[in-house]
Amino acid sequence: MNVKTSINRPIIAIHPYSLNDAADTLSIFLAAVTETAVGDYSPEQIQAWARPEDRELSTWHAAMQRRNSDVATVKNEPAGFSDVDPQGYIDMMFVAPRFLRLGVARHLLAHVEAQARAGLLAELSANVSITARPFFERFGFVVQAEQHPALGGVRLTNYAMKKNLFGN
Repeated sequence: MNVKTSINRPIIAIHPYSLNDAADTLSIFLAAVTETAVGDYSPEQIQAWARPEDRELSTWHAAMQRRNSDVATVKNEPAGFSDVDPQGYIDMMFVAPRFLRLGVARHLLAHVEAQARAGLLAELSANVSITARPFFERFGFVVQAEQHPALGGVRLTNYAMKKNLFGN
């Protein structure tokens, strides 16, 4: 288990995702999309992205396992999650709204970056929301392209971003 802390910050522990994390991580995803991203996306876009009525826990769990996700906790309470694949692609990184600005995303990103470096990957990449773009830029990611994917027939905006792990 990876544990990190700093002055005036809670202890953030990171552990590999398991079935016990399924309901909590799904709740974190839904809250992050429907609460945190609400300032950057329309209600129609939020609904198309979140699709809470279409989410089934067993399907969510299988997808989280496939992505080799990790879960961050604060005082043993699930606070966020992320993943990185063998090519360095971060598919998901979400933090529960009540744990924003406590360093959870920073610790998750440091964790996936360490995994990527251990795998001798040259870069990380992600398709990042409008909401998350400033965070990723702060940690060295650069926009490669603005994208407009359609979810359920509704166009959203996100950004293809990359970070070079071995110099610039």
